[in-house]
Amino acid sequence: MYKGKTVIDVHGHLSTPPHFRAHAMNLIALRTPGEGEVQIPEPAMKAALDRHLRMLDERNIDVQMISPRPVAMLHWERPFLVESWSRATNNVIARQCHQHPTRFVGIAQLPQSPEMNIPACVTELKRAVTELGFVGAILNPDPGGDRRAPGIDDPAWFPLYEAAEKLQATLIVHPSISRDPRIEKIPHSYQYNNFTEETLATLLFEHGDVFKRFPSLRVVVCHCGGGLRRIMALGDTVDATRPSDAADNRVRPSGEQAGGQVGTADGPPKEHDHADLSENLFFDTCAYDPWYLGTAIRQRGPSRMVFGTEVPGSGSAAFNPQTNRPADDVLAILDNFDFLSEEQTLDIVHRNPQRIFPLLRKTGVL
Repeated sequence: MYKGKTVIDVHGHLSTPPHFRAHAMNLIALRTPGEGEVQIPEPAMKAALDRHLRMLDERNIDVQMISPRPVAMLHWERPFLVESWSRATNNVIARQCHQHPTRFVGIAQLPQSPEMNIPACVTELKRAVTELGFVGAILNPDPGGDRRAPGIDDPAWFPLYEAAEKLQATLIVHPSISRDPRIEKIPHSYQYNNFTEETLATLLFEHGDVFKRFPSLRVVVCHCGGGLRRIMALGDTVDATRPSDAADNRVRPSGEQAGGQVGTADGPPKEHDHADLSENLFFDTCAYDPWYLGTAIRQRGPSRMVFGTEVPGSGSAAFNPQTNRPADDVLAILDNFDFLSEEQTLDIVHRNPQRIFPLLRKTGVL
């Protein structure tokens, strides 16, 4: 709880014993899907979930949306295998949500593949929402891990967006692995892939027409949306945590022209086209460096940030000396920010998740 309000974490991944990924390895090796559900004995499942719930309690997280571990989605495999694995994964997520209905909410894996496989993704999204009670799904912008998928604003994705909008299901952009040989020497190179693919997805959503076509679609981009703003553009808000949009909080013309413009006709600089995506495009707080997270909130604005931690995950083993808490205790980081008001923090951890995930109210978890 935070200030008496339920803390809702939108960025969690399921915890499972070794049986789960053993099933995936058998699918890959035997190339024979459809031979039954994942077999996980109850004591093994309980041990994994007990640890998970203990870590949530230690970080004051009341409700967590659990999704597949992105590196285990197998999206780079053949469609017939990914379809089987996605159904199996979603069934395990549903099992965990059923076992702990006041703590977990489901986020689906979609059977994406290098071939896109959008019709199958739509089918599984509908099953996850209507039959399993999930509130959204993970969207991998580069399922083949080879940077050959259409841009996230390409019409190839539109049937999925249409289905998500109709179902009121929220899509969460979270990449998986990359097969780029240049980054093979980088440990846990999927983290670099997260950064680049999330940054690109954010830019394409901002400059494309997806939300004009699907005005009720809601998308969350993980890890603060990838790369943050490095250069100020005319019309940008300097600090989105401040309520004022007055001149002292807006980037204005300096009176100078940009360098290297010899031969270019002079004229007043134009403001960037800032489309209003305040009800469509959002970003989670899953970043463990306080300076990075603080900058993201100042640039994106508290109204577009939604609480996410990935507990337990990549930040669980590190300790933050600023908060004297584990690095992935993101609530402690937020509570340590002197530029956020109590109401703004409550928006991020309690109100925004309910607004951005409209199906949450139907789960009975709140």
